[in-house]
Amino acid sequence: MSDLPANLTPVRSNHVFDEAALAAFMKDKVEGYKGPLRVLQFEGGQSNPTFHLTDGGGREYVMRKKPPGKLLPSAHQVDREYRVIKALGENTDVPVPKAYALCQDTGVIGVDFYIMEFKPGRILDDPLMPGIAPADRGKIFDSMNDVLARIHNVDYKAIGLGDYGREGQYIQRQISRWTQLYDLSQTEHIESMENLKKWLPGNIPAGDETRINHGDYRLGNTIVHPTEPRIVAVLDWELSTLGHPLADLGYNCMTYHFGKGFGASSGYAGQDLKALGIPSEEEYIARYAQRTGRDGIPHWDFYLAFSLFRLAGIVQGVYKRGLDGNASSTTATKYGNRARNMADMAWDLVKHRA
Repeated sequence: MSDLPANLTPVRSNHVFDEAALAAFMKDKVEGYKGPLRVLQFEGGQSNPTFHLTDGGGREYVMRKKPPGKLLPSAHQVDREYRVIKALGENTDVPVPKAYALCQDTGVIGVDFYIMEFKPGRILDDPLMPGIAPADRGKIFDSMNDVLARIHNVDYKAIGLGDYGREGQYIQRQISRWTQLYDLSQTEHIESMENLKKWLPGNIPAGDETRINHGDYRLGNTIVHPTEPRIVAVLDWELSTLGHPLADLGYNCMTYHFGKGFGASSGYAGQDLKALGIPSEEEYIARYAQRTGRDGIPHWDFYLAFSLFRLAGIVQGVYKRGLDGNASSTTATKYGNRARNMADMAWDLVKHRA
């Protein structure tokens, strides 16, 4: 058994479930499982609660389950996470944990869940990567770029994901989806968010593409090798679908525009990237374009604004669940003012075109 991650806690009171029933399920469905079962909860995982499992033989697993309480429509679909991880892990060179079993029988622990491999390594939540040598920061960043390109270069139909989402018009549908989910979670009036809801649908760049879209691709959703500067797994596929690859890239590059005031999403604004060993946004985009066979990426401001709008909707939902007591993390209510910050930043990027 590896050293336990530092971000583990006892299972929180609002996420307690029947651990004996889970152990019985694993004995039946997970090859090699041996009792007894030990369960701890990861801090974080704002949407789908995440648990660290250790069996009697010291083998480690991760369980992701739906949260308790009333849920927004079409959210928290752990079956989709399981499906994409399994397809990628068995058929491509995209690094993901091994998927072991999916349970959609709510009679077991009360909600849908799945079991996957626990991958030892580093979760670099701070994008500045303190304590890591500049040369290694650059290699980790290049690995992140390479893995995103690998995801987008996958022939999704060939690996059985042809019906994983609708082809085409992803950005239009996402604008509509996050407008609706934001409105359901709204707790205050944000003028820039209202402006974006009106402006974005009429300004989508021409040309459409469909690829596997992770939906939340950032350094903190990857596992970096324990000692080497490379990514060994991509996590948190709950927002994945078939979509426009540049939406993923725009989301991935938002960190270049965040400063110290963005909490968990702090980033590189105002930082000396060269001293940090981190490529510039232009260099990062150019490397991605090279790896995916593109000449360039026009209308970059739109993809960034769209990504910020979408993230504003996501963090607003997290904040609302925190207020309602259903959030997966105790830090959920810290996310309130971030929706306004992100919407303001997005509108500042494109308002000159309005």
